[in-house]
Amino acid sequence: MDPVFLSRLQFAAATMFHFLFVPLTLGISIIIAYMETKYARTGEEVYLRMTKFWGKLFLINFALGVVTGITLEFQFGTNWSKYSEYVGDVFGSLLAIEASVAFFLESTFIGIWIFGWKKMSAKAHAGVMWVVAGASNLSAVWILTANGFMQHPVGYTIRNGRAELTDFFAVLFNYHGILEILHVIPAGLLLAAFFIMGISAYHLLKKQHTDVFGKSFKIALTVGLVTSIWVAIVGDFHGTNVAKTQPAKLAAMEAHWETMENAPIIMFALPNEKEEKNTFEILPIPGLLSFLGFHDFKAPVTGLKDIPKDERPPVLPTFIAFRVMVGIGTFMILLMIYGWLKRKTIIENTLFLKIMLFSIPLPYIAMEAGWIVAEVGRQPWIVYGVLRTAEAASPIQGSQVLVSLIGFLAVYGLLGAIGFYLIAKYVKEGPEASTN
Repeated sequence: MDPVFLSRLQFAAATMFHFLFVPLTLGISIIIAYMETKYARTGEEVYLRMTKFWGKLFLINFALGVVTGITLEFQFGTNWSKYSEYVGDVFGSLLAIEASVAFFLESTFIGIWIFGWKKMSAKAHAGVMWVVAGASNLSAVWILTANGFMQHPVGYTIRNGRAELTDFFAVLFNYHGILEILHVIPAGLLLAAFFIMGISAYHLLKKQHTDVFGKSFKIALTVGLVTSIWVAIVGDFHGTNVAKTQPAKLAAMEAHWETMENAPIIMFALPNEKEEKNTFEILPIPGLLSFLGFHDFKAPVTGLKDIPKDERPPVLPTFIAFRVMVGIGTFMILLMIYGWLKRKTIIENTLFLKIMLFSIPLPYIAMEAGWIVAEVGRQPWIVYGVLRTAEAASPIQGSQVLVSLIGFLAVYGLLGAIGFYLIAKYVKEGPEASTN
């Protein structure tokens, strides 16, 4: 039993499960803050009912996110102690700020929001929710900045056998990290929009609470349209940045084996890493990879054969995950454009409502696939070009990791069952009745 592989598997399982809750927390907190602000300004009770209903689901999601997130940081000490020792001076400072500032602020003001309904004015209470939303997203900023360093390390020097921080602002304004922030946080808003539209569609199809869910659907539709297009635009910037800083990842994303100019994008293929070729290819589009990577149809793109074998990421999962992400992202844009064009009658469109109900999982799948591209595509490096994943693991037995992995899966499975049961229960119950 390879302890490095098992540690990677454990961290991946914990991270991907944790990330089922993080993006919804980021996005729905902002939308709830907007809804409560509408109530504070207009006094219309429908916005209060919307705020309380979506707020209840937000709190369940937040609690699960906190519980599953804490275990991740412990793994840096238990499974990845060599990583913590080597880059702790850089990575640790970012996590410390996230925990001591953003998370502390978020958790404190969530308490005020929960217990302050009858003790504060409507405007003050709405202001508290804006603080919660801001702190939630600020927390994500620090985590994404830390990941940006892992993807493209800057602002450090190797001294005494470890990476030491030399320029905090270089790390803070790392271009890769900024792109992650501009990509992931709007993606959280997009996920929240689909979550709200899907649940709203469920009630609208049943012709119940139409005042609450009709308005909720239309608010989320606007958010979904803007963020779906925004995420795609920033994704293009990500592509050009990866082409320059992580050519092996780009080659794996496209199963691109030969270095060439006018490099094509292959829509579908079956990569064969052993024979260093694609078993079959469908719909190659000449020059498109060169254009998307460098905005030049004639630009040369490095192939996997010109990258040492021990520095190549796993091709098949990276290739598939990238297509899943892009395919779902394109489909969501088309859904949002159609919904916006038909916005005046969209909540009476039964077929579209059914599509949106069953589309709730789509942004979750797309975001998980995106992280597979980012993290698997970075291998074999845990800090790109600086520290290999195999060198970062703790010197522990594989059997020890296996026991903890099984424990994680069991506990997370139980937490997930409880969490999803509670969410489904309150979704079916719907909002509180009007007091008018």
